Amino acid sequence: MDTNMVYGIIAVVVIAVLLIAGGIWMDRSRKKAIRNSQEEAKAKADARLAAERAAAKPAVAPQAAKEQEETERRKAETAPKAAPGAEAQEEAVLAQAPVEVVETEEPAAPATEKPVGKVGRLHRLRERLSTSSNPFGKALFNILAKDHLSEDDWEEVEDTLLMADVGAEASEELVNKLRTDARVTGQSDPTQLRAALKSELLGLVGPDADRRLEAEKPDALTPSVIIMVGVNGTGKTTTAGKLARLFVSEDKSVILGAADTFRAAAADQLETWGAKVGVPVVRSDREGADPASVAFEASAKAKEEQSDVLIIDTAGRLQNKANLMDELGKIRRVTEKNLPVEEVLLVLDATTGQNGMAQAKVFAQAIGITGVVLTKLDGSAKGGIVISVQKELGVPVKLVGVGEGPDDLAPFDPESFVEGILGE
Repeated sequence: MDTNMVYGIIAVVVIAVLLIAGGIWMDRSRKKAIRNSQEEAKAKADARLAAERAAAKPAVAPQAAKEQEETERRKAETAPKAAPGAEAQEEAVLAQAPVEVVETEEPAAPATEKPVGKVGRLHRLRERLSTSSNPFGKALFNILAKDHLSEDDWEEVEDTLLMADVGAEASEELVNKLRTDARVTGQSDPTQLRAALKSELLGLVGPDADRRLEAEKPDALTPSVIIMVGVNGTGKTTTAGKLARLFVSEDKSVILGAADTFRAAAADQLETWGAKVGVPVVRSDREGADPASVAFEASAKAKEEQSDVLIIDTAGRLQNKANLMDELGKIRRVTEKNLPVEEVLLVLDATTGQNGMAQAKVFAQAIGITGVVLTKLDGSAKGGIVISVQKELGVPVKLVGVGEGPDDLAPFDPESFVEGILGE
């Protein structure tokens, strides 16, 4: 390759480089010129808008001021003149920052109910039992009213007692007593027969047992503590609410403790009962909280306020029997750090009959009970559970529920009970 050719190649390369560099420079210059022209156009447009606004403002302002002045004049003409004594108050209000005030009426406190007293409750007990679907006393009377009682008749008597949940031992005892009663075996009239049957049934029910609640005794401690125990579904929480109503009817001050923290609706249900009769409820805001801590707070409040009665509702998860019994024992121990516990009431569903006896024995052994509350004794309940539960547990039935009404919890009265099941 000669020298001229080399020079020619170099010249071509240099020219190409210069052309490329020139193209890049021209492109940048063009973009810069476009950007500058856009900025200038934008600045001119902004200046024009600002000038237009400045020119329009003086024309609008006098008009707006005129309209505002006219509005204030009309308001002044139509507004009533304030009383002389209110001028200072108005000035003070105007001096404050403008705030929007919405006046609302405070909700009136719900009127508390006046529960039914004991007399009305006992009358209702007798009436409900006499109209129940299975008064075994009437069945016994119909059998014993026969002129001559055969061995088959006596077996029917015993079967009737067993079907009424009286229990085998108590049934046999009653049959033996009736067999030797001349008013039954002799040629007696219906009046004598009814009197005999009433007498024997009263003997089994136990007319002389002390069925008073500890809180109702003259030497009762104040506050008197009642712990409610029983399995879920027996009406335990409802019974606690109804028991509070019973004490309120006797003009006693009551506090409820919602220690059943494992059932979501239990505390709400107890608060509903308490609100109706003005009874405060101590509860936890957290579901699943420690029941013993609720019991402790409730007992502390009852002690501080010197209430007459403290009623503590507890859980009833019998499927966790060991844990439940430990929990109930802890509730009692913690409560007794503030107040002695003199009453533990076991709530039983009367319609479960002998099936409820197994439940009763578990609670009796674990925490110790002082009395029984039988719920749902009207309707399909057979009534004999009153006799068998007392015989098995050795504690009296103190209260019975005979309906779904708020005042359908009554002190158990043996005579009214027997008269009710005999249909008198």
